[in-house]
Amino acid sequence: MDNIHIVNLASYNRPVITEDKRRDWVNYGDNNDFYSYLINLYINSTTNHSIINGVSSLIYGKGVDALNSNTKPNEYAAMRSIFNDDDLRKVILDLKLLGEGSFQILYRNSKVLKAEHFPRQTLRAEKCNDNGDIEAYYYFADWVKLTPNDKPERIAAFGFGNGKEPEIKIVKKYVSGYDYYCPVDYQGALAFAELENQISDYLLNDVQNGFSGTKVVNFNNGVPDKEKQLQIKSDVMAKLTGARGEKVVIAFNNNAESKTTVDDIPLNDAPAHYEYLSRECSNKLIVGHRVTSPLLLGIRTENNGLGSNADEIKTASLLFDNITIKPYQILLTSCMDSILAINDISLKLYFKTLQPLGFIDTENIVNEEQREEETGVKMSKENSFDDDEMFGALDVFGEEEDLEKWELVDEMPVDYEMEEKLDKMIGLVSTGTARPNAKSALDGETKNDNKFIVRYQYSPLAVSNNSRKFCRKMVAAKKIYRKEDLIQMGKIDVNKGWGPKGAATYSIWKYKGGGDCHHFFIRKTYMAREGIKPDVNSPKTKPVYKQQREKEGIKPPSKSKEPTLVSIKPKDMPNNGFLKPRN
Repeated sequence: MDNIHIVNLASYNRPVITEDKRRDWVNYGDNNDFYSYLINLYINSTTNHSIINGVSSLIYGKGVDALNSNTKPNEYAAMRSIFNDDDLRKVILDLKLLGEGSFQILYRNSKVLKAEHFPRQTLRAEKCNDNGDIEAYYYFADWVKLTPNDKPERIAAFGFGNGKEPEIKIVKKYVSGYDYYCPVDYQGALAFAELENQISDYLLNDVQNGFSGTKVVNFNNGVPDKEKQLQIKSDVMAKLTGARGEKVVIAFNNNAESKTTVDDIPLNDAPAHYEYLSRECSNKLIVGHRVTSPLLLGIRTENNGLGSNADEIKTASLLFDNITIKPYQILLTSCMDSILAINDISLKLYFKTLQPLGFIDTENIVNEEQREEETGVKMSKENSFDDDEMFGALDVFGEEEDLEKWELVDEMPVDYEMEEKLDKMIGLVSTGTARPNAKSALDGETKNDNKFIVRYQYSPLAVSNNSRKFCRKMVAAKKIYRKEDLIQMGKIDVNKGWGPKGAATYSIWKYKGGGDCHHFFIRKTYMAREGIKPDVNSPKTKPVYKQQREKEGIKPPSKSKEPTLVSIKPKDMPNNGFLKPRN
């Protein structure tokens, strides 16, 4: 059987990272061409190309923003001048495609002027110093074409320059054992990207040059020695095999009996075979890139048509965002933070999502900063709040009810006329500031020198499906407010558009959530009682509170008059709390 030779399938080899004593930089790949290899697979593998583009777009989303942009407008503007949107997109594409992205940091007066994209494939890492740090990178346009006479340009790494010359900042995740170059996150699927590329080349070449099956080449002029056999085999393989192998065999023979023959070995069901290989490549690439559903990237497969279950798509979207997209975004914002720190700029950066709001999990959001980060809907702008943006402003008002320190001794709807008389008696100033837990002008001491405080609460603590966002926020907060806080709310557009003729501000104290609102304020009086912690929720304690209240000389407001304005829901006011009757 020496005259029969079996051709083994190709094997995939991972890139070699080598330190050469003759050079100051470290090669990446056998011929220092691994980045070129990755770019080639990106261009020529359909599935790989689509996934990388889709993931890169989701990472960038709608661009970078800051949670505290409204409170730090100057720093935010400086950040926007340093990082260009187009440069960010390029860095993100490199990060996904090549495993690393790079910024070129430009300085002016020892401060960062610009952070521009720098093509990662043109850089090679300098050998580490004794501390294991990379102090510089070497630049050359095409490392495959590097000759012994060429001298790549040395550029200092970020933090190792003089603060005047450009520096290179690399964005990469940590992978144990990879000090110089970080492998791509789809490393295990590279063989399938290469196979998909080879299949497409083969099929195209097959169609262009005529369909043919697998062949057996017979040489009928005797069996040469083993060395000659190997030589002939090598020549034939080099000429005829592979995706781009030639399809026509030309032979020269002395006679018909010794002619070279080419016999077909039919490949049964060839279309199904190549369909299987293509499908397998696509599936493996999807797994390698950690794509939870191909539809998220606009890739349709036989198992997930456009009619797939919406709940499954939503779940896949949430999972994909958390395990694949956000780690990249966090990596990028951390890198940007380190660059901005040179200019003493501190911002809470995040990337605005491309996901539909319906695909975003908002049920477990604990604060409004998280809401903005998850949804991309701004909490506030420099001078204005809209319905989605009022939350951050409301958070500065009010305080938590502390029943460990204070006993609730009286609770009743506000009587506006009585409140007005009380304000005049104590000289309450209506320009109070929002200071949670601060003393109110209504606070004081009883005849027995016991401290008491007066606070107000949005009531009832319930909302309907039609409740506006301001009311939902006030109810959810369950806070108690000083009179000064509620008056101050009327000076800030916390519920924009519900004022007279659509004005941004109005009296929250009188008109609560605006026209047709179902809420009102209740007045709550608390008394400091050290060591006494009764169950304030028990009905049995209420008579005790009433008795204690009278004993301490705290008289409740008269209930003889019908409460007006503050104690009345806007829906029960004339015109439902609107200026003019509604049709």
